[in-house]
Amino acid sequence: MNMTTAANPTYAAHGARIPALGVGTAPMTGGLSSDTVVAALRAGYRHIDTAWKYGTERAVGEAIRASGVPRAEIFHTTKVSHEYLRADDFAKSVDESLAALKVDYVDLLMVHWPNPEIPLSETMPALAKAKREGLARHIGAANFNIALLDQAIKFCPEPLVCLQAEYHPYLDQTKLLDAVRRRGMAFVAYCPLGRGRLFSDPVLTEIAQARGKSIAQVALRWLLQQNVAAIPRSSNPTRIADNFKVFDFTLSDAEMARISALKRPDGRIANPVERVSGGWD
Repeated sequence: MNMTTAANPTYAAHGARIPALGVGTAPMTGGLSSDTVVAALRAGYRHIDTAWKYGTERAVGEAIRASGVPRAEIFHTTKVSHEYLRADDFAKSVDESLAALKVDYVDLLMVHWPNPEIPLSETMPALAKAKREGLARHIGAANFNIALLDQAIKFCPEPLVCLQAEYHPYLDQTKLLDAVRRRGMAFVAYCPLGRGRLFSDPVLTEIAQARGKSIAQVALRWLLQQNVAAIPRSSNPTRIADNFKVFDFTLSDAEMARISALKRPDGRIANPVERVSGGWD
């Protein structure tokens, strides 16, 4: 996997080029306005992440059309929810997502969460079929551990280009990141700012002040320097634009090590229970 040196770099994996910094559209209080996504696209983002489970696909599609940015320049992701991983249900869910988005295809289609009641031997061929039918340019998985990822690869006749999972300085994902890299895949981090839990951290505060940057910018830069893509979410257009200003500085090895040392045993935010009870990531 290689990262370009452009101001808005991409990560290459199995033929996909995934923009390093994207915008997440998991719903927050008040829901998602299409204006939020328009603001992100106009700020320079070209990686938009959504999912059937979020209920934001329609707003995202409206924003893409309203932004004036050519569709071909946008790397657009959506995900099939764990309820719909049977082959027939999977195909119907993909059709529903494309109809809501009003697009013919997405750039990346993923399984949102694995479902222990539905074998991957049924789900992964259905995912590959969507790609072969031109409904998705690339495919991947979200929230899979290493063992499940290997099963997914085994049962999928098309290459998986990325794994999306929670990752931020409070959650150690060293083993998972290494496994993803060894399989030639990209890693996309959701909850990259720990849902705001990082914003009072003294170490991040010190580094941010020394750099003349925000805590969010430092945390995102920490991920990018690991060749990890990130999809922060915000409903504030100013904050969305500020989060994109992470390509004009580099953290030192010492700063990277200090941030990595912030990992906690209880650092995880999302978990499989949330998947069933209504969690969004």
